[in-house]
Amino acid sequence: MMCFLGVICLGVVQGIFIAVGLALLAFIWRAARPYDAILGRVDGLKGYHDISLHPEAKQIPGLVLFRWDAPLFFANASMFQERVLQAIALAPTPTKWVVVAAEPVTDIDITAADMLAELDETLHHVDMDLCFAEMKGPVKDILKRYGLFDSLGTQNFFPTIGQAVDRFLQVQQVEWRDWDEKT
Repeated sequence: MMCFLGVICLGVVQGIFIAVGLALLAFIWRAARPYDAILGRVDGLKGYHDISLHPEAKQIPGLVLFRWDAPLFFANASMFQERVLQAIALAPTPTKWVVVAAEPVTDIDITAADMLAELDETLHHVDMDLCFAEMKGPVKDILKRYGLFDSLGTQNFFPTIGQAVDRFLQVQQVEWRDWDEKT
Protein backbone atom coordinates (compact mmCIF):
# COMPACT_ATOMS: atom_id res chain seq x y z
CA MET A 1 0.00 0.00 0.00
CA MET A 2 2.85 2.37 0.88
CA CYS A 3 4.51 1.59 -2.45
CA PHE A 4 1.28 2.40 -4.27
CA LEU A 5 0.88 5.67 -2.38
CA GLY A 6 4.56 6.50 -2.94
CA VAL A 7 4.22 5.94 -6.68
CA ILE A 8 1.09 8.10 -6.87
CA CYS A 9 2.47 10.93 -4.74
CA LEU A 10 6.21 10.90 -5.54
CA GLY A 11 6.74 8.85 -8.70
CA VAL A 12 7.68 5.30 -9.63
CA VAL A 13 11.32 5.23 -8.52
CA GLN A 14 10.66 7.00 -5.23
CA GLY A 15 7.66 4.72 -4.53
CA ILE A 16 9.83 1.63 -5.07
CA PHE A 17 12.54 3.03 -2.77
CA ILE A 18 9.91 3.61 -0.09
CA ALA A 19 8.67 0.01 -0.44
CA VAL A 20 12.21 -1.43 -0.26
CA GLY A 21 13.05 0.75 2.73
CA LEU A 22 9.89 -0.30 4.58
CA ALA A 23 10.56 -3.97 3.77
CA LEU A 24 14.08 -3.68 5.22
CA LEU A 25 12.77 -1.98 8.35
CA ALA A 26 10.16 -4.71 8.80
CA PHE A 27 12.84 -7.39 8.39
CA ILE A 28 15.12 -5.78 10.98
CA TRP A 29 12.18 -5.31 13.37
CA ARG A 30 11.24 -9.02 13.14
CA ALA A 31 14.87 -10.16 13.45
CA ALA A 32 15.40 -7.96 16.51
CA ARG A 33 12.33 -9.48 18.21
CA PRO A 34 12.23 -13.12 17.11
CA TYR A 35 10.11 -15.91 18.45
CA ASP A 36 11.61 -18.01 21.21
CA ALA A 37 10.33 -21.04 23.04
CA ILE A 38 10.93 -23.26 26.01
CA LEU A 39 10.64 -26.85 24.86
CA GLY A 40 9.17 -29.90 26.55
CA ARG A 41 8.12 -33.44 25.77
CA VAL A 42 4.52 -34.16 24.80
CA ASP A 43 3.30 -37.72 25.36
CA GLY A 44 2.84 -39.56 22.08
CA LEU A 45 4.43 -36.78 19.99
CA LYS A 46 7.99 -37.16 18.75
CA GLY A 47 10.50 -34.42 19.48
CA TYR A 48 10.41 -31.45 21.83
CA HIS A 49 7.73 -28.82 21.53
CA ASP A 50 6.92 -25.28 22.62
CA ILE A 51 5.35 -25.47 26.09
CA SER A 52 3.31 -22.33 25.43
CA LEU A 53 1.57 -24.16 22.57
CA HIS A 54 1.50 -27.48 24.44
CA PRO A 55 0.79 -26.76 28.11
CA GLU A 56 0.68 -30.51 28.78
CA ALA A 57 4.35 -30.80 27.78
CA LYS A 58 6.70 -32.03 30.48
CA GLN A 59 10.06 -30.42 31.16
CA ILE A 60 13.01 -32.53 32.21
CA PRO A 61 14.00 -31.72 35.81
CA GLY A 62 17.11 -29.54 35.87
CA LEU A 63 17.15 -28.93 32.10
CA VAL A 64 15.94 -25.92 30.15
CA LEU A 65 15.56 -26.52 26.42
CA PHE A 66 15.42 -23.09 24.78
CA ARG A 67 14.86 -22.37 21.08
CA TRP A 68 15.69 -19.04 19.43
CA ASP A 69 14.24 -18.57 15.96
CA ALA A 70 16.63 -16.05 14.41
CA PRO A 71 20.26 -15.19 13.83
CA LEU A 72 22.00 -13.73 16.89
CA PHE A 73 23.23 -10.20 16.24
CA PHE A 74 23.67 -6.83 17.89
CA ALA A 75 19.97 -5.93 17.68
CA ASN A 76 18.72 -9.01 19.54
CA ALA A 77 21.68 -10.22 21.64
CA SER A 78 20.51 -8.63 24.89
CA MET A 79 16.97 -9.90 24.33
CA PHE A 80 18.35 -13.43 23.84
CA GLN A 81 20.21 -13.18 27.14
CA GLU A 82 17.13 -11.85 28.94
CA ARG A 83 14.92 -14.61 27.53
CA VAL A 84 17.37 -17.36 28.51
CA LEU A 85 17.57 -16.00 32.06
CA GLN A 86 13.78 -15.69 32.13
CA ALA A 87 13.44 -19.32 30.99
CA ILE A 88 15.72 -20.36 33.85
CA ALA A 89 13.67 -18.34 36.33
CA LEU A 90 10.43 -19.95 35.07
CA ALA A 91 11.79 -23.51 35.18
CA PRO A 92 9.79 -25.79 37.47
CA THR A 93 12.97 -27.20 39.07
CA PRO A 94 16.45 -25.74 39.74
CA THR A 95 18.36 -25.60 36.45
CA LYS A 96 21.66 -27.38 35.88
CA TRP A 97 21.90 -27.14 32.09
CA VAL A 98 20.53 -24.76 29.48
CA VAL A 99 20.50 -26.28 26.01
CA VAL A 100 19.89 -23.83 23.17
CA ALA A 101 18.18 -25.56 20.25
CA ALA A 102 20.25 -23.62 17.75
CA GLU A 103 19.13 -24.94 14.38
CA PRO A 104 17.29 -21.69 13.52
CA VAL A 105 20.39 -19.62 14.44
CA THR A 106 22.02 -18.99 11.05
CA ASP A 107 24.57 -16.36 12.09
CA ILE A 108 26.25 -14.89 15.16
CA ASP A 109 27.95 -11.50 15.06
CA ILE A 110 30.71 -10.32 17.41
CA THR A 111 28.27 -8.51 19.73
CA ALA A 112 26.23 -11.69 20.16
CA ALA A 113 29.42 -13.71 20.64
CA ASP A 114 30.46 -11.38 23.47
CA MET A 115 27.00 -11.81 25.00
CA LEU A 116 27.30 -15.61 24.79
CA ALA A 117 30.67 -15.49 26.57
CA GLU A 118 29.16 -13.28 29.28
CA LEU A 119 26.09 -15.53 29.61
CA ASP A 120 28.27 -18.63 29.85
CA GLU A 121 30.34 -17.00 32.62
CA THR A 122 27.20 -15.89 34.47
CA LEU A 123 25.75 -19.39 34.33
CA HIS A 124 29.01 -21.03 35.41
CA HIS A 125 29.06 -18.83 38.53
CA VAL A 126 25.79 -20.48 39.61
CA ASP A 127 26.84 -24.01 38.55
CA MET A 128 24.90 -24.14 35.29
CA ASP A 129 26.18 -25.26 31.91
CA LEU A 130 25.32 -23.57 28.61
CA CYS A 131 25.05 -26.06 25.75
CA PHE A 132 23.96 -26.00 22.13
CA ALA A 133 22.15 -28.58 20.00
CA GLU A 134 21.69 -28.74 16.24
CA MET A 135 24.00 -25.78 15.54
CA LYS A 136 24.95 -25.63 11.88
CA GLY A 137 28.58 -26.13 10.88
CA PRO A 138 29.03 -22.63 9.41
CA VAL A 139 27.77 -21.08 12.67
CA LYS A 140 30.22 -23.23 14.66
CA ASP A 141 32.94 -21.99 12.32
CA ILE A 142 32.00 -18.41 13.21
CA LEU A 143 32.31 -19.24 16.91
CA LYS A 144 35.72 -20.80 16.21
CA ARG A 145 36.86 -17.62 14.46
CA TYR A 146 35.79 -15.60 17.51
CA GLY A 147 37.65 -18.05 19.79
CA LEU A 148 34.40 -18.90 21.52
CA PHE A 149 33.84 -22.49 20.42
CA ASP A 150 36.64 -23.87 22.61
CA SER A 151 35.94 -21.54 25.54
CA LEU A 152 32.28 -22.63 25.60
CA GLY A 153 33.55 -26.21 25.57
CA THR A 154 33.47 -28.49 22.54
CA GLN A 155 31.71 -31.08 24.73
CA ASN A 156 28.79 -28.64 25.07
CA PHE A 157 27.80 -28.89 21.39
CA PHE A 158 25.48 -31.72 20.38
CA PRO A 159 24.29 -32.81 16.93
CA THR A 160 20.69 -33.25 18.13
CA ILE A 161 18.48 -32.19 21.03
CA GLY A 162 17.95 -35.88 21.82
CA GLN A 163 21.70 -36.43 22.24
CA ALA A 164 21.95 -33.36 24.48
CA VAL A 165 19.08 -34.68 26.60
CA ASP A 166 20.63 -38.16 26.80
CA ARG A 167 23.97 -36.68 27.90
CA PHE A 168 22.27 -34.46 30.48
CA LEU A 169 20.38 -37.42 31.94
CA GLN A 170 23.59 -39.44 32.11
CA VAL A 171 25.83 -36.72 33.60
CA GLN A 172 23.27 -35.36 36.06
CA GLN A 173 21.88 -38.81 36.89
CA VAL A 174 18.31 -37.59 36.48
CA GLU A 175 15.49 -40.12 36.53
CA TRP A 176 13.36 -39.43 33.47
CA ARG A 177 11.02 -41.73 31.66
CA ASP A 178 10.61 -40.62 28.09
CA TRP A 179 7.48 -41.51 26.17
CA ASP A 180 7.43 -44.98 24.65
CA GLU A 181 6.96 -45.33 20.94
CA LYS A 182 4.26 -47.91 20.25
CA THR A 183 5.23 -50.50 17.70
